[in-house]
Amino acid sequence: MRDDLVGYLFDALDVSEVERVESALADPQSGPALRRELEQLRLATKPLARDRSAMEVPPGLAQRTIQSITQSSALPMPRVFTPEGVGPPRVGSKNRMDRLMLAAIAIAASVLVGPLLLDSITDSQSQRAERNLQKVSVALQGYAEAHRVFPTPPDAGPLSRAGLYAPTLVSEQRLLADDGTLLCPGTALANSGSFRIPTLEELKAAVGTEHFSELVANMGGDYGYTLGYREAGKLQPNANNNRQHHPIMADAPNDEGTKSSNHPDGMHHVLYEDGHIERLALDAIGHSDHIFQNHDGRVAAGVDAEDAVIGDSHHQP
Repeated sequence: MRDDLVGYLFDALDVSEVERVESALADPQSGPALRRELEQLRLATKPLARDRSAMEVPPGLAQRTIQSITQSSALPMPRVFTPEGVGPPRVGSKNRMDRLMLAAIAIAASVLVGPLLLDSITDSQSQRAERNLQKVSVALQGYAEAHRVFPTPPDAGPLSRAGLYAPTLVSEQRLLADDGTLLCPGTALANSGSFRIPTLEELKAAVGTEHFSELVANMGGDYGYTLGYREAGKLQPNANNNRQHHPIMADAPNDEGTKSSNHPDGMHHVLYEDGHIERLALDAIGHSDHIFQNHDGRVAAGVDAEDAVIGDSHHQP
């Protein structure tokens, strides 16, 4: 299982293998030990995070490298000093030009293959994030079936936060507090190796302490949740009307409510009320109805039932 945990950590498993690992992580018997081991692996590989970000390749580097190789191959054979005088290199001796050519070819190959590899890694991380969001969708649908509404924060007060959905699901044992479901690969929160969703009891006990602000800021993970809407000034319950066009979760927005920074390619994963997930580019998240701002342009509860707004964990309706 250790090899599978390593593959799971680096998004190198296929769908069936991921499901097997996640089933083992959720198992009441084997889960705690496996999650501790996964956490140890995450901490041990944390220094590698520096190399995961995309690098800007200078324009024309591949062409210049190939041109340099072509020019080098046309140079005369280098001559060396020997006891008998100056002459060509001895048979079997290392040819510096050969080594330079091999190095240049390796550089050219890395320049050509590198972007494809980065695209593959980015797509793998995006698929992992989408699977995580689908797991949350199942938990939300189960909650809605039991309570007739999706998790809804209080109308006001310190617990009136978008991210309250996560402790709510954990307290009902619909999500595991520390299995990484609410994390997106490569984010600062995921790389911290210390993320854990608090229970409602832990959150309530922390009200008024310095620890409360930290809990509120991170309890929703890397995802944002619906801020609902107000009618006559009162926050309404998050009803499940099974709407295909109404988002209830997405990659968490920034404080300005303009975009999410979870994915370097600018893609946004959005979960809709009926349970389906879409990927939206940056220019699409505000095409008709901005998913991070209400009709008044604020990161706050919608002004009517059709005004969907996704807030970050600490945002208040």
